[in-house]
Amino acid sequence: MGRDVNIAKLAKLKPIQKIAESIGLTEEEIELYGNYKAKIKLAAFERLKTEEDGKLILVSAITPTPAGEGKTTVAIGLSLGLNRLGYSSIVTLREPSLGPLFGMKGGATGGGRAQVLPMEDINLHFTGDIHAITSAHNLISATLDNHIFRRKKPQLDPRRIEWERVMDMNDRSLRNIVIGLGGRKNGFPRETSFHISASSEIMAILCLSETFSELNHRISNILLGFTYSRDPVYLKDLKICGAASALLKDAIKPNLVQTTEGTPAFVHGGPFANIAQGTCSVQSMELALKLSKFVITEAGFGFDLGAEKFFDIVARKSELNPKVVVLVATTRALKMHGGKKLEEVQEPDPKAIKKGLSNLEKHLENICKFKVPAVVAINRFAIDTDEEIVVIKEFLKEKGTPCAVADEYDKGGEGTTELAEKVVKTSKHNRRFQPLYQLNRPVEEKIETICKEIYGSKAVDFTKKAKYDLKIIKKLGMEQLPVCIAKTQKSLSDNPKLLGRPKDFLVTVKKIKISSGAGFLVAITGDILLMPGLPKVPVAEYVDIDEEGNITGLF
Repeated sequence: MGRDVNIAKLAKLKPIQKIAESIGLTEEEIELYGNYKAKIKLAAFERLKTEEDGKLILVSAITPTPAGEGKTTVAIGLSLGLNRLGYSSIVTLREPSLGPLFGMKGGATGGGRAQVLPMEDINLHFTGDIHAITSAHNLISATLDNHIFRRKKPQLDPRRIEWERVMDMNDRSLRNIVIGLGGRKNGFPRETSFHISASSEIMAILCLSETFSELNHRISNILLGFTYSRDPVYLKDLKICGAASALLKDAIKPNLVQTTEGTPAFVHGGPFANIAQGTCSVQSMELALKLSKFVITEAGFGFDLGAEKFFDIVARKSELNPKVVVLVATTRALKMHGGKKLEEVQEPDPKAIKKGLSNLEKHLENICKFKVPAVVAINRFAIDTDEEIVVIKEFLKEKGTPCAVADEYDKGGEGTTELAEKVVKTSKHNRRFQPLYQLNRPVEEKIETICKEIYGSKAVDFTKKAKYDLKIIKKLGMEQLPVCIAKTQKSLSDNPKLLGRPKDFLVTVKKIKISSGAGFLVAITGDILLMPGLPKVPVAEYVDIDEEGNITGLF
């Protein structure tokens, strides 16, 4: 049994009512899901709307290794550290997806002494939010094909459908499929695909919606496809917006759980950062800000993906205002960017770290573009040497960037008090972040701004399909939407093999998907997969359950 599981099982959980009470929620404002999970009713927002907001701290990272650099663990640890210093703090995180859980990544609830609990529940079905999203999405898919089969108006062109099916599992065999085979009674044969549920536009919508009416409105504006005369068809044309929204009645409510030290945590929503906005629900962050002095949230993958989208899409829409960006760096990632192979990053190598610092430097420059101060968290692993840590600290001292070693995995909140102190000090300002671009700029210009300013590309190439998509976007009057770039998380560029700080590279935009319900445009670059596959030896092979219902193998 892994150390994470042992720590999780030894933790003495408090009844969830006690956690709710500790942050000022009443029993009437929560719905229990067993003893240690609860949903928070939307009525709590109405009661608390006049309360003063706390400070929002955004945790991101340098370009990660495939194993990740521990953003979630640092985010949880930072919240623990703040609570130890006497500041009320809530950590707000995304919900894990079953696909990565059973694939290569494993669980996504933190690690060591910095976890959110109950770990097995959160990692598996939790409160059913992702299942509800999957059902709502596939209700739309089924209704759409029935609409085509019945030849109902507006008559969709089967060759111009923009809506696929989803499931919360990694299954490469479903990336490209043909449906409707077997004769006339089974519908019209056409090509389509399955995506993973976290990539669904419904997931993005749920995480951006603050009320039931907004949820319904956004769902009604989902673009499904085009007619034979190339007129757009939206979900409202199929008259099932209410049905799709009804399936999300409970999923829209934030989930309340606790950490290994009995402090509050909100875990709600789960869009991926390489294909969507990559952060938890706006609702969970806004509610947490009313209930605590500090709210710690994390944006998926590196700063170039999750954090850029947080500022330009999420915070712009919701008026959230991060006071500090905590940038997570590790020796193993810096060694990888310094030229070491993945199987070699466990070996001490200060020289490789020096070479890899260019990646850290670029991410710090990117943070400055949003006019928000940074604090670097050096997430310490057992393999790290003092000499390697000193190399990073000396570099950051030259840059004038505050930093602290985070040792939350081994020590919990005790290992992050220095980081917490520096975050508190750095957060003492009244500035507001500045978006990277203005929404009234042309779509091509917005894409080019992100690629050149954040990724460091020399130029952007738009394929013939992307140029056609730009014309459709203009025709539909959607040019003022923000841009969400779908890109590999393995590099600052759109080429996963270009590590460190690549220069003079070209970003190729293959196509631009209109997510009109979510309210952004998705520019797809490189070989982005919306349906992951399983590795040769998936985590699922290690998972088991005993006679008493105890689950093992998730870590």
